[in-house]
Amino acid sequence: MMPVVELRNIGKQFPGVRALHDVSLAIEPGEVLGLVGENGAGKSTLIKILGGVYASYKGEVVAGGAVQHFKSTRDARRAGISVVHQELSLIPEMTVAENLLLGLEPTRFGMLDAIALQARARDVLHDVLGDNAIDLAMPAGHLGIGLQQILEIARALANQAKVVVLDEPTAALTDTEVERLYTLIRARKATGTAFVYISHRLDEIEALCDRVAVLRDGELVGIRPAGTPPDEIVGMMTGKDLGDVHAVRARTSAIGAPVLQVEHLTVAHPNLPGRVVVADLSFTVHAGEVVALAGAMGAGRTAALSALFGCARAGFTGTVKVDGREIALRSPRDAIAAGLAYVPEDRKAQGLVLDLSVGDNLALSALGRLSRGGIMDGARAEQSALARLRDLSIKASGLDAEVATLSGGNQQKIVIGKWLELAPRVLLLDEPTRGVDVGAKAEIYALIEELVGKGHAVVIASSDLPEVIRLADRVIVLREGERAGELDRGEALSQLAIMRLAVGTQPLLGASA
Repeated sequence: MMPVVELRNIGKQFPGVRALHDVSLAIEPGEVLGLVGENGAGKSTLIKILGGVYASYKGEVVAGGAVQHFKSTRDARRAGISVVHQELSLIPEMTVAENLLLGLEPTRFGMLDAIALQARARDVLHDVLGDNAIDLAMPAGHLGIGLQQILEIARALANQAKVVVLDEPTAALTDTEVERLYTLIRARKATGTAFVYISHRLDEIEALCDRVAVLRDGELVGIRPAGTPPDEIVGMMTGKDLGDVHAVRARTSAIGAPVLQVEHLTVAHPNLPGRVVVADLSFTVHAGEVVALAGAMGAGRTAALSALFGCARAGFTGTVKVDGREIALRSPRDAIAAGLAYVPEDRKAQGLVLDLSVGDNLALSALGRLSRGGIMDGARAEQSALARLRDLSIKASGLDAEVATLSGGNQQKIVIGKWLELAPRVLLLDEPTRGVDVGAKAEIYALIEELVGKGHAVVIASSDLPEVIRLADRVIVLREGERAGELDRGEALSQLAIMRLAVGTQPLLGASA
């Protein structure tokens, strides 16, 4: 059977960096080819070449039996290749329907057919979400990052492509949405559509993929069949044995006094007056403790954390105390002054300044501490940034490197690292390892363990249930903005127990301290 796409001896060089070297892959019709590797291994570069983002490279891309020279993403789509990148590319001001059919708009007498657009968009979205409808007239930018991810996937599948590339497609999805995506991929696969599936979650690779291609340092180190043990894949990715990254965190210190106390937190809906996204939520986090907020997409996890950092767009009510002192949270400046730090769900839009350097981003949160008389102390800032690079094993060509050029895992380390100079009392982490490879994930877990070992309090919001179980001392499960229940570390804490509370097989308990 002729490959639907073939990559021959692909190479790509950036200034001072060899991103890819002599990579050859053939993608067969109706197969799901897993593509794995650590952040910086070359996965994103490879699919950007395949998708027409990079027009300059060594080697050949063969599609439809002919060598192709894509000069744009439009050229790649015309050749039957559709790519959903890890970085979202929706146009926030356009509606959901307009984003879904961008470039595929139905026309009538040379004009946009608005009625047909709505009907077609509704069908496309139903394939992915089923009966869980989204308002097609809503601006896409008003949706949470998880629903935006679903729109990206739906848009790619609407194009009837011969090859669909999915880069970390489930990073912001709930388990229910992940299963629906699996079903959709398998149905399309049966009709001959090929998929390239990139994920750091090896359980997904094992569940979906027919073969697994492993990249390391820009080179293809091997292709393995379905059923290859995950430990073997990890060893190929990293060149070393990391052990079990999901082993439950050992508690190395006693739980201390209350650090963060949240009482009756209610967060207003940012777009719908009179509605709330978090209702009457109360909880306490002690020194040396990790508390996780779990729940389905839209349950209120992100809204709760952003409110605690002074970022609630429509305001909130309730009381927040740090070390027993009540604080006003009018802005992030108030939160920082009170000893809170926040790692947001969307690191590119909210956690980094992409045009600035690595060193500048690492200094952002501590400008006051790194300055003298209102002027930045360059030597001290450099010393602090170099310490972060060393301690967090951040891979960058230097402090002057533009942060946008780094891999997702290294960017995430910078978002976390910029707070360490301040030694925050409470660290709020929203999806802390989203889009992060297994090696970087282990390093972030180790950093969290180090912080709680020193007596800091950590609050995590995560859709990755193995991550929640691995890290959390307690899990507070949210459902539709309300507290559905709480689970302590031990036999009662399991993925099944969390899901039962999250999806509503048990009644809401209401707020409790």
